[in-house]
Amino acid sequence: MPKRTFQPSKKKRSKQNGFRSRSKSKSGKETLKNRRKKGRHNLSSSNKDGKHR
Repeated sequence: MPKRTFQPSKKKRSKQNGFRSRSKSKSGKETLKNRRKKGRHNLSSSNKDGKHR
């Protein structure tokens, strides 16, 4: 039986989808802008548990 496709890692998730990585690229800034416009409480996947990493 093959292993599952989703192997969660907080480090990898924040590197790919975190606020800092979103802020670096043009498309990421667009994403943050859209989420602000929509009124999302969380702009990105980083800092979900309230701790700084």
